[in-house]
Amino acid sequence: MEVESQSKLISTNWEGYVDWRNRPALINRHGGLVASSFVLVVEVLENLAYLANASNLVMYLSEYMHYSPTNSANCVTNFMGTAFLLALLGGFLSDAFFTTYHIYLISAFIEFLGLVILTIQARSDSLKPSKCKPEMACEQVRGAQAAMLFIGLYLVALGVGGIKGSLPPHGAEQFDGETPQGRKQRSTFFNYFVFCLSCGGLIAVTFVVWVEDNKGWQWGFGISTLAILLSIPIFLAGSPFYRNKIPRGSPLTTISKVLIAAMVNSCAWTNSSSVIASLGSSPSTIPVLSNEDEEITRNNKHIVESKSLRFLNRAAVKKPAAASGVLQCSVQEVEEVKIVVKILPIFGCTIMLNCCLAQLSTFSVQQAATMNTKFGKLKVPPASLPIFPVLFIMILAPIFDYFIIPFARKVTKTEMGITHLQRIGIGLFLSVIAMAIAALVEIKRKRVATDSSLLDSSKPLPITFFWIAIQYLFLGSADLFTLAGLLEFCFSEAAFSMRSLATSLSWASLAIGYYLSTVIVSIVNNVTGDSKHQPWLTGENLNHFHLERFYWLMCILSALNFVHYLYWARKYKYTSVSSQG
Repeated sequence: MEVESQSKLISTNWEGYVDWRNRPALINRHGGLVASSFVLVVEVLENLAYLANASNLVMYLSEYMHYSPTNSANCVTNFMGTAFLLALLGGFLSDAFFTTYHIYLISAFIEFLGLVILTIQARSDSLKPSKCKPEMACEQVRGAQAAMLFIGLYLVALGVGGIKGSLPPHGAEQFDGETPQGRKQRSTFFNYFVFCLSCGGLIAVTFVVWVEDNKGWQWGFGISTLAILLSIPIFLAGSPFYRNKIPRGSPLTTISKVLIAAMVNSCAWTNSSSVIASLGSSPSTIPVLSNEDEEITRNNKHIVESKSLRFLNRAAVKKPAAASGVLQCSVQEVEEVKIVVKILPIFGCTIMLNCCLAQLSTFSVQQAATMNTKFGKLKVPPASLPIFPVLFIMILAPIFDYFIIPFARKVTKTEMGITHLQRIGIGLFLSVIAMAIAALVEIKRKRVATDSSLLDSSKPLPITFFWIAIQYLFLGSADLFTLAGLLEFCFSEAAFSMRSLATSLSWASLAIGYYLSTVIVSIVNNVTGDSKHQPWLTGENLNHFHLERFYWLMCILSALNFVHYLYWARKYKYTSVSSQG
């Protein structure tokens, strides 16, 4: 009777989850669409606060901090790259020590502090360099003023990183991945997460950017500060509905232990057909690794243990000294690390796309600033150009969820309709087209400048900025397909104990893409510049840049990357039910 009542109690709880008061999460009370809806609203405000500054930051650094166009672009890409790279820290802490619930609250407060510092600096003239004087070189920000600027920026970056590493997995954890309905709802969540990200971006690149350009940067930073502050009580309002995954300890410890044990055991054993240890927690279901594929149970899910990465199997061998003590590894741990290793090539192939996306907030904004930005009687700020990919994502996301996916499910007769890897591949292909269009538009822009004798003039060129919008549309579409696909791919494929860290790889890809953009710009300038020729991407006037050559280079690199991705995508074998369709 006692066993039966205990079994009944367990069946009403979400195994591995607690509520905000650290009590067992209840199946009929916690999680689901209501809980995830708070996350989606918070994402609108969070991305508004971040993108309002990131999208226009290159202009702020150029006009008020007096950086050159190239240095401004590099500062922005470094800032954005750092913010997204720190998502790995947020994901790691969420898996290892804290819940995603607590990491979000801590990170939002840190971002709030950074924005307060930037608002104070923008408001006070004494905390900025003096205004440029006619016929004199502008004084670039330095000393304590530069320190204040970068402390504020990188506090924001730290906060953004923690939020990006915790908020998407927190929302995805609200759905039951063991049922088809739960998996479909989780897929919809990731789609609308990108939609809400775009909603925040729409407000940021229109209203907030207009305020920054017309009313002052102190008001722009102030709006961002208010948005992130408002997101905290909204997030807390969902506390009674959330189910929070219990941290399982450091996933990096597991990864390191398996890799080290595999190497040590390789030295101790030469026989590759050694018997493999069983799952320590399930002695009654001891599996032995052989040449045949076998199944093990992990978090109430069956995963197929394939023949791939056999080198790691040696980490679970019983007899060598490495198997005793701290390097003792179970088959489950080995398989979890295998999944991470298999995900990495897919992750790596998305970096080039994000390198292309970095151009949206740097050179593309500077291009638009030289063109006619009037739309009727309204003058559109160059930093508001991302409105085009944002609007397209907001239109495409519901169409994708309500029409394309149901149609694909009927045609393919699978749960997903379009697999995660197919979505990522579509995005990578669109990025190739986008960079080709960017090169052609730049050729046209420079031809207009030459024909109008405005190469050395700062006057707007007689060409509409809508030409730049074309490349924004393709890159925006690429971002929707790839980001939503990669977020869900990493979350659904990763082990239960590593989900937040794995999902953070999506943002790390953005970070590395931004850093790579900076590196490519530097390499291009070093290679193309000599005593007789000016580097492609230097100078005070964008009309003297060879930006079209740079875009063709990015197009070629993106095409090679797409071919590389096809190789790994065809080779990859899904481990989760939902991913397979």
